[in-house]
Amino acid sequence: MKLRPLILLTCLAAVIFSLDANAAAKPSYYLIGNSLTWDTVPPKLDGDVQWHVDCGKSLPFIQQNPAKPCVKTSTLWPKALKEKQYGFVSVQTHYGASLKQDADAISLWIKMQPKAVFVIHSGWARSKSRADEYANKAVAEKMEHSPAYLGTLVKELKRRHPGRKFRQTHAQDLLAKIAADIARGKAPWKDITEIYRDAIHMNTVTGRYLMHNAMRHALGQPRSAEGFQKLDSKLKAYFDSILDQLGDAAG
Repeated sequence: MKLRPLILLTCLAAVIFSLDANAAAKPSYYLIGNSLTWDTVPPKLDGDVQWHVDCGKSLPFIQQNPAKPCVKTSTLWPKALKEKQYGFVSVQTHYGASLKQDADAISLWIKMQPKAVFVIHSGWARSKSRADEYANKAVAEKMEHSPAYLGTLVKELKRRHPGRKFRQTHAQDLLAKIAADIARGKAPWKDITEIYRDAIHMNTVTGRYLMHNAMRHALGQPRSAEGFQKLDSKLKAYFDSILDQLGDAAG
């Protein structure tokens, strides 16, 4: 009879250990960027998610000026990345930085998070300059939303950090696919500006659904329409067909 309490305590300890192990196994996520990161709707991502979002700022600026981000729910990056190791860290490049400045800023965070998968969130260009930026095959001196710039940035990060894992949201590529469909008369809109809500940001319902799920894909999360119930079913089906073209998230 004396063994029964010991057996119960052993079983309870095993359950607690299992719960702790499961909690530790669940990935955590941290996003650094500006309003184009906020347009991916971080609060609606699955799991343990924090962010540092400062409106209209580049990564070098955010790194050098972390104290007062515009999104007040931010967990400041110096505290977050020092006190916790994340499974995934998303960083969003933006106008104003050079390729070296972007690579230097991201590299500092990579060193602070030695086990994290890093997601390069491209953001996207202003609607008026989107096509010209995307078509530029040369790597501009300052950041622009082109495959040439993003590809060279990822290549440089891989050179500096061999063996580290990098992913991309490919947000600018998704908009290019939609623009191509519009030009062929195969999209639900007549102009790409219809999924923007202003010069650069995504429409709250339509464009944000696309970008939210582009981020989810890069983070290895399943597609979700939670919070986007007002999205027309035909538009959702079209966006899903565009998202289907992303392929392997690790690519």
